[in-house]
Amino acid sequence: MMKRTAKQGEAQGVDARLDRVADAFEATDFEAALAGAEALLKDVPSSPEALHYRAAALVEVGRLEDAGRAYGAALKVAPEDLEILFGAAEFLVCRTGEDREAVEEGLEWCVRGRKLAQKADDVELVYEFLLLEGLGLNQLGECEAALKSLDAALEHMPRSPDAQLERGIALFELCRFPLAQESFERVLKDAPEEAWAHHYLGLIAERRGDAREAKKRFGRAQAIAPEELPPPVALEEEAFDRAVEDAMRALPAQVKQYMDNVTLAVEDLPSDEDLMGQQPPLSPCILGVFRGTPVGERSVMDVADPYPPSIVLYQRNLERFARTREELIEQIGITVMHEVGHLMGLDEDDLWERGLD
Repeated sequence: MMKRTAKQGEAQGVDARLDRVADAFEATDFEAALAGAEALLKDVPSSPEALHYRAAALVEVGRLEDAGRAYGAALKVAPEDLEILFGAAEFLVCRTGEDREAVEEGLEWCVRGRKLAQKADDVELVYEFLLLEGLGLNQLGECEAALKSLDAALEHMPRSPDAQLERGIALFELCRFPLAQESFERVLKDAPEEAWAHHYLGLIAERRGDAREAKKRFGRAQAIAPEELPPPVALEEEAFDRAVEDAMRALPAQVKQYMDNVTLAVEDLPSDEDLMGQQPPLSPCILGVFRGTPVGERSVMDVADPYPPSIVLYQRNLERFARTREELIEQIGITVMHEVGHLMGLDEDDLWERGLD
């Protein structure tokens, strides 16, 4: 009869406990997985697997600050563990809302993980890191860089609907609408129920004036994913204009003095001219735009400004951005302040720091 040493028995005990944690996690019983991982860590505090399960479970139960610290602890113990690296990067890119600094940190982990995965010849994880890179870069508005990562991901997984969808989003944000449409149509060949592909095809149809196709695509997207893609909040023209006027009245007194010669207008959607007037182009989903020369850059020697200062709000984009009438009215005010910030010479980073991004 084979004798088993104490260390072997202990290792098997740890493996069995890890299996129970894994089973609970797979069954989406995240509280049980968290409790099991924490109990195991009391006995084996440096177990990379238990540290990883604890971090992942904390994400799933919504304890995001604790999850961030937990991923940091896991990476301290196992800095080259590909699964932990991917989990940490995905958490930072996908689960931290609109925290730009978190996304940037997540992209750094993506680069590190991708290089390690390439070294280990782990094609699947190379693809996953590249896809996550593309998603994060799109979030930061760095869509040209995102395209490179996503094209590389598609070289590894040519039929990936996820990479093709994210590629279409990058192309859409870069105003390359025919190429974006091709990408979204490819997505639907393999994943016909992908709501976001229908939604973006609706946006493209709307821009080219095909109201029937846009309505069909938006309706399909909303039927598939009603929580993610609810119908837009519509405001009648009079109510929308009143919200804009209220936002103007709420401006600080020191700003109002610069608004006398500024035209304020409302349009349905941004024109190609507005979007393509700079490089990289503006997003087709922008809520507003400032046209003209900022206050601090004007010269008394200028005979006539070829672009008289004006602020334009885009009603359809604003209505689609909001979830409720109250949120729409609030966002109109934020957008007015954002564009007035541009009038005053603030750039996007300045506005982000002031919570007006």
